[in-house]
Amino acid sequence: MERRTFLGVIAGGLLAAPVAAEAQPAGKVYRLGWLSDGEEAPSPMSAAFADTLRELGYVEGRNLLVDRRYAAFNYERLPELAAALVRLNPDVIVAGGNLNIAALKHATTTVPVVMTYAVDPVGAGLITSLARPDGNITGMSVTTGPEFIAKQLELLNEAVPKLSRVGIFVQHGRAGPETAAIESAARKLAMTVLFKDVRIPNDIEGAFAAMTRNRVGALLILGGSVTWANRQQIAGLAVKHRLPGIHFFREYAEAGLLLSYGINVVAQFRRAAVYVDKILKGAKPGDLPIEQPTKFELVINLKTAKALRLTIPQSLLQQADQVIE
Repeated sequence: MERRTFLGVIAGGLLAAPVAAEAQPAGKVYRLGWLSDGEEAPSPMSAAFADTLRELGYVEGRNLLVDRRYAAFNYERLPELAAALVRLNPDVIVAGGNLNIAALKHATTTVPVVMTYAVDPVGAGLITSLARPDGNITGMSVTTGPEFIAKQLELLNEAVPKLSRVGIFVQHGRAGPETAAIESAARKLAMTVLFKDVRIPNDIEGAFAAMTRNRVGALLILGGSVTWANRQQIAGLAVKHRLPGIHFFREYAEAGLLLSYGINVVAQFRRAAVYVDKILKGAKPGDLPIEQPTKFELVINLKTAKALRLTIPQSLLQQADQVIE
């Protein structure tokens, strides 16, 4: 069961990506920087980003030079890597995740930065306004505030009978405004929450062991590069430890987590490529409003529900955009 989902613009009227590319100046080669706290690996998001750039007329190795830097979960290296990219004098730098964007914000106030995703970028101090960022940073945001966190907990509560204790996997660098929102939402649902920081891949099994010791009944993942790279392991361990889980991206439910509720992240990266195109054509980052999602998709993995011996209520199934059987 699928319903069409899409990203809307909450802070301004940007147009969808054009189907055909406009001609680029003859002989012009653009330089793009790419910063990640994770490891270099192919992903549907980076592929979608590159495909959209090609549709817009930018082909790596022909008129586009891409300098990529990966911290491989060594977060202390991010300032150094960000500074190194800035020294290359790129036309634009692309990054996702608050840690990466914060490193770039510290490294430059002039080189344009496009966020593929950021969590509460205003609250995190990355930009001053969604409607008019005013600095050198623009792009995509992935959450819409406490109401969204509350919705994720409500979905878990509906799926899991008598749920009273929820474990929260927090990707390193995600702590902040979300923590207070989660605690507030949990109190309204008569739940308690246990936070566990996940900094490197080796932290994952220990985090699950801690959740089991503390008798949590379900799991909410505030993910990032570590959890994304290990989503199959996380989904497998969730079933092993009998923990129904939810994440923002559908790819986690496809990997075997019980639920996902959030945006189409592939579409998010396509939109980021459109922002890059606008900047390369002369737009100022500070004049480009931040895009936030206005449509979300719920995916339910019934195969996982069966393994967990859970019966998903019909009322929840009727809300689903996709049911994996």
